[in-house]
Amino acid sequence: MPPRKPSKAWVIAADMGYGHERAAYALRDLAYEQVIIANNYPGIPQAERKHWRDLRQTYEAISRFKSVPVIGDFVFDAMDHFQEIDPFYPRRDLSAPNLQVKQTFSLIKKGLGKHLIDRLKRHPLPIIATFFQAAFAAEEQGYPGDIYCVVCDADCSRTWAPLDPRSSRIKYLAPNGRVVERLKLYGVKQENILLTGFPLPKELIGGPRIPIIKQDLSRRLQNLDPKGIFAAKYKKTLANCLGANWRKLNHKHPLTVTFAIGGAGAQKNLGLQILTSLRTKLSQNKIRLNLITGTHHETVPYYRQGVRELGLNRYLGRTINIIHSETRNEYFRSFSQVLHTTDILWTKPSELSFYTGLGIPIIIAPPIGSQEKFNHLWLRTVGGGISQNDPRYTDEWLFDWVNSGGLARTAWNGFIEAPTHGTYRIESIITGQKVELEQIPLIV
Repeated sequence: MPPRKPSKAWVIAADMGYGHERAAYALRDLAYEQVIIANNYPGIPQAERKHWRDLRQTYEAISRFKSVPVIGDFVFDAMDHFQEIDPFYPRRDLSAPNLQVKQTFSLIKKGLGKHLIDRLKRHPLPIIATFFQAAFAAEEQGYPGDIYCVVCDADCSRTWAPLDPRSSRIKYLAPNGRVVERLKLYGVKQENILLTGFPLPKELIGGPRIPIIKQDLSRRLQNLDPKGIFAAKYKKTLANCLGANWRKLNHKHPLTVTFAIGGAGAQKNLGLQILTSLRTKLSQNKIRLNLITGTHHETVPYYRQGVRELGLNRYLGRTINIIHSETRNEYFRSFSQVLHTTDILWTKPSELSFYTGLGIPIIIAPPIGSQEKFNHLWLRTVGGGISQNDPRYTDEWLFDWVNSGGLARTAWNGFIEAPTHGTYRIESIITGQKVELEQIPLIV
C-alpha cells in the first residue's frame, strides 16, 4: 500500500502586507496547531525579528510615502524596481537570478530562517509557505518533508523562484495560468507547478458546490441590477446556475460598497473622498459604505473626523461603518463576514483581486507596485473589475454603473471566469482526498 498522506501541514506566512497571511488564513484548516508567522513566531531569534521588522517598516513607509506628490513616486519606483515583473512576451529564458534572489539566499546561507526550520524538522509535515523566503529556507536547510509555495498574485517576479530553479524540489501552487507559464520561464520544472487557484476562505464558498457563493450572489445581483436589465438578458443562464427562484431570495440589505485599505495603510484618503461624494445618498439611505481599516489604528480617528466634519455622525453604525480589528486574524474573520453583504468591493488590485471569483465586482483603485499592475491587468482580462472613475463624483458614475446593470455583469464575469476552489484543490494535494472540480484555463 502507498504511504498514507498527512491530513495537516505546516502553514507558514509572513506579515508583510496582508496578502501572505490572507492566503494562509484560507488554509488554516490544514494548519497543524495554527498558522506560523515566519517573522513573528514565539521564540524567534531577536536578530531575525529585527531584520524582518526593519524590512516591513521600510516597505510600509515607502508605500505610504508614494502619495506625496512627485518625490513619492520617485522613491517608491526606486524600491519597486527590485521586485519588478518583466514583460511576459516574447517568451524567453528568464532563469538567471536577480539581485533580490541573490540577497535572499545570502541571508539564508547566513542562517535566516534556520531556527524555524530546525523546529519543524522534528515533525516533518508538508510545508505550505505563502511567502517564498520560507520555502527557500526550508529547502536550503534540508527540510525532509514536501515544500509547497503559494503564489499570491496574478503574476510574479523572478524573486519567487530560487537560485537554481531547475534543481529545486519546491512545488508551486499557482493562482492562475499566467503564473504557471511565468514560472516555466524562470526555469521551474513543469512537474513542480500545480495550477490550483488562489485560496479563498471556505466560509465564503461553502464547499465544492459553492452554495454560499450562489446565495450571496443571488442577493447581490438584485442590488446591482435594480432595473433588471442584466437579469432579462441572461434569464436562462442565471436560472440554470442560481435556481429559478434566485430573484425571490430576500437580499435584506441596501446597496453596499466596501472600501478596503491595504496592509501598508496607503490610500486612506481615497476612502474619505468616497465618503464625501456619497454623503447625500448615505443620509438618504440609498447606499451603505463600509470603510475597512484593517489593523491600522491611526485610520479610525481619521475617518471619524471626516464623518464628523461632514455632519454624518448619526449615520455611523447605520449607513456608514468603520470596521477596525485589533489583530490580523480578527480582521480576516470580520472581512469575510462583511463580504456576505457586500455588493461592490473597492480596493487596490492586491491579492483581493482574486475575490472577484466569489461574484463580487471590484472597483479598482490605482495599483501600488509592479505586481499590482499585473493583478489589475488580470482582473480586467477576466472582466471582474473596472478601474475607478474620479472618486470626487462617485455619487454620479457609481449609480450609472449600477442602474445600467454594468456592475451586475462584472460580478457575473468574476464568478464565471476567476477560480474559486483554490483552497479545496490545495487540501486535495496535501491530503490525497480527491475532489471533482472544473479545470482552470492555462493562460488568463
